[in-house]
Amino acid sequence: ELEGERYKKTPEIVDQAMKHQMPIQAPGRYLVFKRFDTIDDTEEPIAVIFFAAPDVLSGLFTLANYDEVDPNGVIAPFSSGCSSIVYSPYMQSLKDNPRAVLGLFDISARPYIKSNYLSFTVPYKKFIRMVENMTDSFLITESWAKISKRITGI
Repeated sequence: ELEGERYKKTPEIVDQAMKHQMPIQAPGRYLVFKRFDTIDDTEEPIAVIFFAAPDVLSGLFTLANYDEVDPNGVIAPFSSGCSSIVYSPYMQSLKDNPRAVLGLFDISARPYIKSNYLSFTVPYKKFIRMVENMTDSFLITESWAKISKRITGI
């Protein structure tokens, strides 16, 4: 008998939870992960993935919510590590107003991630808005400058 992961109390809860996972059709034959600085002008990413510590996450989180009325511009669904950087952001990318996804809480994935890092995955169309909002946002404030100094160690 296997120990099991014990992430849900009962098999029945797992069965019910799986009903919230909509099957998807892959948008292409391959899923390609590339560093953002290696993407050329002919490519449009589906999402941008950050692996970040809390101070960086706080900036990403705040910027993702900067132009949102709804306080849930970022979601953190219970999921596998892969789902938090692939499935959930892809499903969000199909929406008119996608949300960013905070992830890598998966206990099975955590041993392979830096201990103080989580993922923050942004559907590309939301990422573009975030970049456009940078110059007028909190990023120009003294409050952020203090955090930025702590991040960079300067």
